[in-house]
Amino acid sequence: MSLSNSASFIQPNGSSSDADEIDSLPSESTDSTTSDDEYVSDAEREWRESLQQLELLLTMILVPFAGKYFGRKCAYWGWAKFMEWKYPVEVVVSSPKMFKAAGAVEAAASL
Repeated sequence: MSLSNSASFIQPNGSSSDADEIDSLPSESTDSTTSDDEYVSDAEREWRESLQQLELLLTMILVPFAGKYFGRKCAYWGWAKFMEWKYPVEVVVSSPKMFKAAGAVEAAASL
């Protein structure tokens, strides 16, 4: 038993790249590593595209229309309250359906 216990754990000298790969991750890219985009299925890609289209529809058409409609409604309500407070007048909407339809048409006119 001429070998000591520590001599059995000595690693043989190899090239410097082999030592680097042993100490850390491999320096060369392997074929097994792929990007996340390659794993995305067609259905998930279409789902993301449809969500993007819905987001555009919401931000470009529905939100401005709703903002204009409810903004006008709020402005008419506020103006009626101001006129009733400032002057002795009573503001009455004779036809609520026509009032709502006119507000919707006015809001959609400039879109």
